[in-house]
Amino acid sequence: MSSIASIYPVLMTDDVPRLHAFYARLLGLTETFVSDWYVSLAADGDADSAAQLAIVYRDHESVPAAYRVPGGGMLVTVEVADVDAIHARAADDGLAFHVPLRDEAWGQRHFVTNDPDGVLVDVVTVIAPSADFAAQYAG
Repeated sequence: MSSIASIYPVLMTDDVPRLHAFYARLLGLTETFVSDWYVSLAADGDADSAAQLAIVYRDHESVPAAYRVPGGGMLVTVEVADVDAIHARAADDGLAFHVPLRDEAWGQRHFVTNDPDGVLVDVVTVIAPSADFAAQYAG
């Protein structure tokens, strides 16, 4: 069995600069690689970070033609240290909130918005779960 070096989403779009600006602004991600068709972003611009996201033009040759469709049915969850600060930035930017900022019994304080292409973005800070949910966590 091989070990996994990293897993990160690559979002397809018709406007790489627009999506790049959205994630850089909302989450403070910075570039680790930039080309005219692809951008890789990471926390603190660290290519070795566990927090990475990439963006590619959906019509790029690396994307199989049958899958060059707008994103749907996708939820990107981003765990942050201070969800309230990110929520305030999102509110200042006039983003829609599909789930308002709230605490969940399963151990998250979060809100859900969407990126300019309609992909849902769930911004989360881990909090203590209720006793019922705490028993369900492994380890």
